[in-house]
Amino acid sequence: QVQLVESGGGLVQPGGSLRLSCAASGFTFSAYAMSWYRQAPGKERELVARISSTGGRKTYADSVKGRFTISRDNAKNTVYLQMNSLKPEDTAVYYCKAIGERVGVLGNDYWGQGTQVTVSS
Repeated sequence: QVQLVESGGGLVQPGGSLRLSCAASGFTFSAYAMSWYRQAPGKERELVARISSTGGRKTYADSVKGRFTISRDNAKNTVYLQMNSLKPEDTAVYYCKAIGERVGVLGNDYWGQGTQVTVSS
């Protein structure tokens, strides 16, 4: 069965760093673009970063540009989100999402269960 398992969340002080991982299984990882979303209490879920199936295209929300980096390792079926210079407003549950990008899987999408990131002193 399809699984997306996020890890790496936790409590960090402002200015600190965290690296989130999302391990995928049960589908052809290399055929899917991968995204990180986040949802803060009382707010809508928002797109943080996206990486194409080959890793050649990356996009970021304006709020995280220059601080966060998305990457993927198709050999390990894993996508990462390196988060630097963290701010209290980055506090949220972070989710990874797989979106089918190749013929045959277009329209498929899967979500992970989320990992909590709390930025506080």
